Amino acid sequence: MPKVTVYYTQGCPYCRMVKAFLDKHGVEYEAIDVGADKEAAKKMVEISGQYGVPVTTVDEEVIVGFDSQRLNELFGTAKEGDLYDVLIVGAGPAGLTAGVYCSRKGVKTVIISENIGGQALESWAIDNYMGYRMISGDELMRKFEEQVRSQNIHVELDRVAGLRKEGVLFMVDTVTNATYIARTVILAQGKRPRKLGVEGEEKYLGRGLSVCATCDGPLFRDKVVAIVGGGNSALQTAIEMSGIAREVHLIVRSTIRADQNYVNIYQEKKNIVTHLDSAVVTLHGNTVLTGITIREKKTGKETMITLDGVFAEIGWVPNTDFLEGLVEMNDQKEVVVDVNCHTSIEGLFAAGDITNIKTKQIITASGEGAKAALEAYEYLLITSAG
Repeated sequence: MPKVTVYYTQGCPYCRMVKAFLDKHGVEYEAIDVGADKEAAKKMVEISGQYGVPVTTVDEEVIVGFDSQRLNELFGTAKEGDLYDVLIVGAGPAGLTAGVYCSRKGVKTVIISENIGGQALESWAIDNYMGYRMISGDELMRKFEEQVRSQNIHVELDRVAGLRKEGVLFMVDTVTNATYIARTVILAQGKRPRKLGVEGEEKYLGRGLSVCATCDGPLFRDKVVAIVGGGNSALQTAIEMSGIAREVHLIVRSTIRADQNYVNIYQEKKNIVTHLDSAVVTLHGNTVLTGITIREKKTGKETMITLDGVFAEIGWVPNTDFLEGLVEMNDQKEVVVDVNCHTSIEGLFAAGDITNIKTKQIITASGEGAKAALEAYEYLLITSAG
């Protein structure tokens, strides 16, 4: 067996998924908490060049992030070939809820997703999900996952690369070259973080630029960081990072658009410096990010800020690239559905944040996932009878 080491932080959901994947496949590994051990964090950076977790080493190979494709290539065993009644793409609130409802109806179900929890994992605190006064996104998604694991549902950690319909059946191809066959499909793959759109962004991703503050935040203790964005996620991140970092710069393109409860807490923080009507125009550094230049929209004035890390919280874009030309989408690349989660393709349903449903909330996605599952079940009954 190869020597496997996982560098992680306590609040990182993707770190947990790496360890869960290795546990599932019986792979022995050493886990090192770099959020609590500064020397281990330095070693991780030396090995990988990354200021982000998880980092996994397999002998001399370094794997950055939760790379389901590479982990499957090394340790996975694809369960393809079976015919499923329902195949669910994505394991966020919509996909996991759909899975539970399908299982309760007794239909053969598989969920394919590159992570479990979706963008909900990156919420520091959720105070508007019924039944909980306050819970982190990671904790809530763990409870979702526990319920799914208690059901008769196959869960495959993989990424869907293609979808097509052949006759009455759907063929789903993944990045690990597996092909799954299903009578009906529920799309629930959510969204991914929007990019800053600044030159050099890819170069510094994981080297000072992060899109997961809950994962990487502990690595910036007593340092200077910037949060880019003005919505709920940005203010949540600024508030949390104000208790970790020495100084926090909040870069807001226009004005703050967060809920008042977040605004109230943010206004009490003394180490948050706010830059309104400003945008990041340049990233500075060599091997790692060392600073940014921001530009005021009204005056054109540019300011250089020396810092150690930047967290982008500027919104999300739908994970619908593989659906181009297959299903009707709007100009935001969201899948168009009717009130019952039907898409423009018979037998293909969609739920959650990838759809054109206006409200993007965890509780809404969960409800839409339940609706999609019930509609898929009814579709199976009708087509079986026919």
